[in-house]
Amino acid sequence: MTDDSRASGLTSPPLYGFAITPDDAQDLPRPTRALMVGSPGDVRVTLISGDALVLPSLIPGAQYALRVRRVHANDTTATQIVGLA
Repeated sequence: MTDDSRASGLTSPPLYGFAITPDDAQDLPRPTRALMVGSPGDVRVTLISGDALVLPSLIPGAQYALRVRRVHANDTTATQIVGLA
């Protein structure tokens, strides 16, 4: 049994992981601390700051440290996207 009641900082390992279905209109259930992809491709995101950008040519298995609030369907070609929070 783990104790996740302690507050964790942004430099701590993620506590949660969840599958992401890209959606142009819906924010994620919680902001991420990192993203991973299962297949190579581009991912269009909106960061917590509100900045929207396309992350080009992401590679599978790498953790991308990003505070993301939305992953857009439009312009996203990578699949099997996972959010870590």
